[in-house]
Amino acid sequence: MVRRFWVETLGCPKNQVDSDKITGLLVGDGMAAASAPEEADLVVVNTCAFIEEARQESVDTVLALRSTASEAELVVTGCMAERYGAELAEALPEVDRVAGFGVPVSIGAKPSDSSRSPAELPSFDLLNLPRPPAEAPWAYVKIAEGCDRRCGYCAIPSFRGPQRSRSAESIAAEVDMLGVREAVLVAQDLASYGRDQGQGERGIIPLVESLCQRVDWVRLLYLYPSDLTDPLIDTICSTDVPYFDLSLQHVSRPLLARMRRWGDGDRFAARIAEIRQRQPEAVFRSNFIVGYPGETEADHDALLDFVADVGLDWCGFFTYSAETGTYATTLDNQVPAELAAERRRELAEVQDAITASKRDQLIGREVEVLVDAPGLARSYREAPEIDGIVSVPDHLAVGQFHTVRVTDAMGPDVMAEAMEP
Repeated sequence: MVRRFWVETLGCPKNQVDSDKITGLLVGDGMAAASAPEEADLVVVNTCAFIEEARQESVDTVLALRSTASEAELVVTGCMAERYGAELAEALPEVDRVAGFGVPVSIGAKPSDSSRSPAELPSFDLLNLPRPPAEAPWAYVKIAEGCDRRCGYCAIPSFRGPQRSRSAESIAAEVDMLGVREAVLVAQDLASYGRDQGQGERGIIPLVESLCQRVDWVRLLYLYPSDLTDPLIDTICSTDVPYFDLSLQHVSRPLLARMRRWGDGDRFAARIAEIRQRQPEAVFRSNFIVGYPGETEADHDALLDFVADVGLDWCGFFTYSAETGTYATTLDNQVPAELAAERRRELAEVQDAITASKRDQLIGREVEVLVDAPGLARSYREAPEIDGIVSVPDHLAVGQFHTVRVTDAMGPDVMAEAMEP
């Protein structure tokens, strides 16, 4: 009898790629996907450990699945398993196993194992495992693992390790195998792709150019602002997806220095203005941390002014979460949680109005969309699963591009009608 499995994914798009590769491994071992967790013999929870809220969601999900799939073998993997290991196993006796970054075995070298070189990684290293063809016309493609930066609030390098880029050939082969129209490139530090291979800043540009020959759309997520060079901007603008996802985090120079990050609001605004001059239809997304230790009212006001003046299309705001072992936990002037939450609400209110206005401006325009599912589409302006959607007539073919006319907008989403042939 064929054993069945269920993989539950939490966290960021990079985790989804890991889950796809775990799925490929399990299928290769002769297992079959279950239609629901209660029908599975093996339940795998791919956890997130980025902030406290994500960790709590991971624990709640594990306990809920233990109740739902009471007879299944329950395995916890992903970032929480890698970061907390034995501590997590002791805290969750309901779990049958806490594994590293692979199921049913720990896949790849542990980031803390400095005695092994990349050449010694086993053949089933998770980063380079094959994965099943995509079920949607788009897919996340992880091009590197780990991060060499040491941002003050982030614990990821402590359990994901230093940056390790995949070969361009393996990435191209994966994109070909996925059979998608859009490849969404992800990594902890995307623009640094290839730097660990001695390619410097030249790695990401030829990779994007190569993938543009294979798929219709190539989208880049998580660009560190100091690495947004003129050649990279030109490369992104030359694609059919002038979408810039910039990891800014704040705009106050003193606060960014405490975050151990580069830049300030004036530099960010100037760079965005330059990109808009080159490509007026460019779309921008960013994320900001609210309530980082030492954030003053002046810092918060500067961020509010930046958000209101620059007019990014999409923004996410996150309250600071103290992560064990990070530099930020040693800083003074911690911001009270209630104040941080209030600042976050204030920022979100400003940004919601900006996003809604940007969407209203599309009414009456003709746009090209990729249909992801019946009635559900996106233009280049919307990253999958992150931004708004374009509602289209159900008869438009899934996996195909169509020209539609936007007829209405509601918050982050727009509605569109098919153009007459």
